[in-house]
Amino acid sequence: MQTFLELLPQQLINGVTLGAVYALIALGYSMVYGILGLLNFAHGDVYMVGAFIGFGTLNTLVTGNALSLPPAIALIVILLVAMVGSGILGVAIESVAYRPLRSAPRIAPLISALGVSFFLQNAMQLTQGARIQIYKSTLIIPLEAGVNIGTARLSATRGLVVVVAVGLMIALTYLVQRTKLGRAMRAVSIDREAAAMMGVDIDRVISLTFFIGSALAGAAGVLIGMIPQQISPTMGFTAGLKGFTAAVIGGIGNVPGAMLGGLLLGLVETFATGFISGTYRDAITFVVLVLVLLIRPGGLLGIRMPQKV
Repeated sequence: MQTFLELLPQQLINGVTLGAVYALIALGYSMVYGILGLLNFAHGDVYMVGAFIGFGTLNTLVTGNALSLPPAIALIVILLVAMVGSGILGVAIESVAYRPLRSAPRIAPLISALGVSFFLQNAMQLTQGARIQIYKSTLIIPLEAGVNIGTARLSATRGLVVVVAVGLMIALTYLVQRTKLGRAMRAVSIDREAAAMMGVDIDRVISLTFFIGSALAGAAGVLIGMIPQQISPTMGFTAGLKGFTAAVIGGIGNVPGAMLGGLLLGLVETFATGFISGTYRDAITFVVLVLVLLIRPGGLLGIRMPQKV
């Protein structure tokens, strides 16, 4: 039987990989909440749709004999198609389900989000079937590819997932901090009315925010499909809940917080599975969420909540 120290390196690798994917999902929640104050509970199903778009693109490459392309190019094509498709879906959801309800009571967009979530899940079941689909990512990256690090094994797939996820997070950070669009997004998140008076196109900024957040979720769907090599129409609910949990742990509305929350959640979940029991994995995850909310309600990197006396 392996000891704790022997298992630790492998669990760290697994946790960082899973955490990187959770961080991508959490970013979508944080971006939308930061600008609209809206919890987009359809976000997990956008992630699911992105996984299926990537799945369909991979199958198209296979049937079209396009996998003679270098693996890196094939993966970029799959990621781009999934991200653009998911981004367009996110913009459509915002235009149809959320924009007409901006001045409605806060409960109305939440109900609309749940309706969109059920619609996407059932639409995918009708078109793709309810069964689990096998994600043939080994056609791009051989299963045996990877390196040994002491007692741990870093597969090429997991390494690629981390590299792509971190690259996307760095790109998002640059966009938010260094570009005109990023400045407009931050202005809208601080004071929407003042930003509008300064000439910021609010609808355009919100639509682009949904596009970017949904595109990141689509990328996460492709990446997570490569690890267990299977996807299903119901995968969005649990992943969306985990992404939301990561966003809350890090500080909802805070981009660095979403990244940190995703990483911590991935590590907690993996350690719970490896050292305690996979049966209690989700329970332990949400216990951590409750503890963070009790100790720091605004999240680890969020604004401290004022205490009433």
